[in-house]
Amino acid sequence: LFAGARYAWSPELSTSYFYGGLDGIYKEHNFGLVHVLPLGDKQSFKTDLRYVHQTDDGGSNVDADAFGAMFTYKLGGHAFGAGYQQLNGDTGFAYIAGSDNSLVNLVQINDFGNEDERSWQVRYDYDFAAMGIPGLSLMTRYLSGDNVDRGPGASEGKTWERNTDLAYVFQSGPLKNLGLRLRNATTRSNFGSDLDENRFIVSYSLPLW
Repeated sequence: LFAGARYAWSPELSTSYFYGGLDGIYKEHNFGLVHVLPLGDKQSFKTDLRYVHQTDDGGSNVDADAFGAMFTYKLGGHAFGAGYQQLNGDTGFAYIAGSDNSLVNLVQINDFGNEDERSWQVRYDYDFAAMGIPGLSLMTRYLSGDNVDRGPGASEGKTWERNTDLAYVFQSGPLKNLGLRLRNATTRSNFGSDLDENRFIVSYSLPLW
């Protein structure tokens, strides 16, 4: 079951509420607020706040509260972001494997949604259209998490992850709307796997009208 709504109070401010869950396993209430403050001269400041409350629905022990905040300052083709996420409760964050969730620190490999985990990120994006190369974009970010509850007698869990994403979408010619994306990720943890990962993604957008 999944239902909810998003309402725009103004061009700059919107709020949302969604209810979801798996029958007999867990249920969640999801609240969101997004505000974009125009600063003039190709500048803006975006605030993205999220809160999710999860409980069991009779067939699990799910008990988690997740708070996340992401702040992004845009200046021309540049975007500078900083985020914070905190988990509270008796379990980590629950969601269906392979699906998206509302955690602000859900990234290429990790979601930083373990029990009691605190995590932060810094992020930089650049749109090369500002340099006269429309369709080319770059994203890089670094995240670090700690305070993970690993159980009685175990030291706190810690994880970090670094992502870099370079993408290009053809703007004209026979390859128009074809997208190419190269993704690189590195993660290290004292309680999980250490991974180095590269992905190459090809996409195509077909206008229907």
